[in-house]
Amino acid sequence: MFSGRILHAKETGLLVVVLLLAGGLAVHSELNPIERDGRRVNTFLQSENLDLLFKETSYLAVMAVGATMVIAAGGIDLSIGSIYCLAAVLGALFLEYFGPAGRGAGASPAWTVPVGIAVCLGAGALCGLANGVILVALRVHPFIVTLGTMAIYRGIAFVITEGQTVRNFPTELTHGLIGRAVGPLYPVPALLMAVVLIAAGVFLKHTVWGRYAYAIGGNELASRYSGVRVERIKVLVFTLAGLTGGVAAVILLGVYGAANSGTGTSYELQVIAAAVVGGASLSGGRGTALGAFLGALIITLIGKAIILLNINQAYSRIIIGVVVICAVVVDRFSVGLVHRRMVRAAGGAGAVLDSA
Repeated sequence: MFSGRILHAKETGLLVVVLLLAGGLAVHSELNPIERDGRRVNTFLQSENLDLLFKETSYLAVMAVGATMVIAAGGIDLSIGSIYCLAAVLGALFLEYFGPAGRGAGASPAWTVPVGIAVCLGAGALCGLANGVILVALRVHPFIVTLGTMAIYRGIAFVITEGQTVRNFPTELTHGLIGRAVGPLYPVPALLMAVVLIAAGVFLKHTVWGRYAYAIGGNELASRYSGVRVERIKVLVFTLAGLTGGVAAVILLGVYGAANSGTGTSYELQVIAAAVVGGASLSGGRGTALGAFLGALIITLIGKAIILLNINQAYSRIIIGVVVICAVVVDRFSVGLVHRRMVRAAGGAGAVLDSA
């Protein structure tokens, strides 16, 4: 119960950090407005900027949810950015073929768009499945497996695109579905993110597989002795993590209408950073979908702050790296706090039994 309160308190703390970051950026932009159409405006609070903020957060948060599931089960996935890239490239090639200038032009978008989306989702899930199967079959640490597949998946994307950008999709995807505007906003990416967050939250908190994932991350050996099929759960969480990469790829194609072999470069750092900042413990056993979203929002806000404060973009990775280290330090402190409290409670219970 105490650890549950710690998690809840951590998510509350993350929300406070988000509000402080957003409030600080809003105040800074109010004190340093820009000229637009003859009037001075607050850059941060402009509807197009907030819309862009949630677009950028959406695909990062979706992948952070997948990373959180893997980390909660005691693993790590360094290939998520490459999965995102390969899924986007494969979906883009399919959609370009049936696009306005493609060889399959004229095919009904009623089936080409759903199939293109399915290609992204299927490619992501298959890549994640491959990660899990290799991990279980070879009994190699997930860091090594996903480090290798990170290079393999991006290499495949480069080979099949020959380093070129793939574009010219059916407008029914870019303008009619994912990129559909409602006034000045584009709400579909945020809605997809919400669906993933809810589904992941239900999976982790209210299903047997989710509870098993936490158990494996907390103590894999004890889980084995308890009859948990550890290998199956590991394959499942890696497959789901790959699927989130496919969902993020769908958002990318619908919003930006293009993909290439450089898509998602270095996203591994941002995704893992979002998961860790959001409360996922690298020692396993902890992490929530809501925390992953808040962590992704914090990482995105930090990126916005770098731009609005006119900080050299070359420092962005350094700043994110520092944030990750700080998050890990805080995590270790909270774990140590829980452990010491449990030891004291066990000592007190033992003293009561001895006196009895």
